[in-house]
Amino acid sequence: MDTAVIETSTFNRADLSAEFVADGAPHSSVWQANAADLRFELGLWLSVLESFLHIRNHSSAEESRSKIATRDWTREFRLTHRALLLCSRLVFQIEKTLGNETEDLNAAAGNSSINRAEVFKLSQALKQAVLLNEGLLGSALPLRFDQWTAWCALLAEKLEALEIFRAFVEEAEAAGERFLPENFQKLLEKNSLSAAMRTDLNLILPRFAKILKWLSVVERMHAEDEPLKPALLVFARIYEQIQELIKYADNRLARFPNEDDPLYGALDGTAYTASIELRKVYNHELIGVADLRSSPAVYARIETAFSLLNDSFQQTLVNFAHLVEPNVEPTEIFPNFQIKLRQSLALRQDLRTMQKIVTACEQNPEKSALESMHAELNEFLATSLHYLFYKDKETMERFIEEVLVTIDKKDLVPILHRFGAYLETLFGQVNMRTVLAKHPFEKG
Repeated sequence: MDTAVIETSTFNRADLSAEFVADGAPHSSVWQANAADLRFELGLWLSVLESFLHIRNHSSAEESRSKIATRDWTREFRLTHRALLLCSRLVFQIEKTLGNETEDLNAAAGNSSINRAEVFKLSQALKQAVLLNEGLLGSALPLRFDQWTAWCALLAEKLEALEIFRAFVEEAEAAGERFLPENFQKLLEKNSLSAAMRTDLNLILPRFAKILKWLSVVERMHAEDEPLKPALLVFARIYEQIQELIKYADNRLARFPNEDDPLYGALDGTAYTASIELRKVYNHELIGVADLRSSPAVYARIETAFSLLNDSFQQTLVNFAHLVEPNVEPTEIFPNFQIKLRQSLALRQDLRTMQKIVTACEQNPEKSALESMHAELNEFLATSLHYLFYKDKETMERFIEEVLVTIDKKDLVPILHRFGAYLETLFGQVNMRTVLAKHPFEKG
């Protein structure tokens, strides 16, 4: 069910070769950018690849032992293949940025582990991994769990042996830790903050920033209309980041001197909310996504998973902003909140209006009432439908189409009854959106 609205931003990127497009690969994951951007992108994808190699970090970890042992793991091999191809292409792009310059790459990166020789080593290691991965995918037999774990151990060991691998990952994570909204950073510069508060915030906030930065990659893939299965690798890293955040919050709470302190409440709320969203996303939305063949089904599940996490962590970050400035508005921290609020208010009102009209027609399906309902349904299709999640759009469109084409009143009444029940449920879910927390619905 729908629980949030996504607002995405787009940017232009160059097309990749056909090998990236085939089999749902991220077809535009490398773009014309400067060396710093390319290094960040490489570090990010290396980090998500590393996390995906740990089975506990993706949905397959929630499967039964018997299913894990017997099912075909080919799709996981394909996902690692896509990530390896992407990383290899990014390394190639980075090598091109070096040109004939005399200085090493670490001159801009500030990291002595990143230099031409090390970049070449990483390039060769990735090429070898791609060839081995392709060989495994070309085998006639289904790929089983023991082959998957052996492959993961081999690839992880191969990457970890390269000093530059960790250097790129650490550089990307350092950039992610700075991914805080500009207005939030200005709030933190206030001198009114106590030393203790500033210390705690400086330790907790970079963890939020990294999660939001990695989520922004999923948002970018969604906005660019890219195949979304590779986003499962990104979610694997986000899983680790959320676990690290919860662990930090729990450890800090255990040592906190004053449970009445507002910061204690914020940390407690963070640990609780993060654990709830973790279960929603990784125990439900992402379960079995790697095995789905339907692109719309993958799209819907990834969209929902992204929105649940992104909206939750943005709102939690706003709660921390209130510790610094109690009167700060959420829209000052995240301007897209205003768009989400406007859309959610309109959607909620339209759903309630439509529910009333559908119920009235069910009880009295006369011509004038039906005409009014048809007009309302067509208006909804043209406007507020776009504020729903993809999976709810499909259901809504099917219901509306069925209502519009059914002429016989005897057939229409039971359809309207089911439609009315669905609208009531959907209204309740929309009303739970984070941006509507301070805007209770006024019955009229």
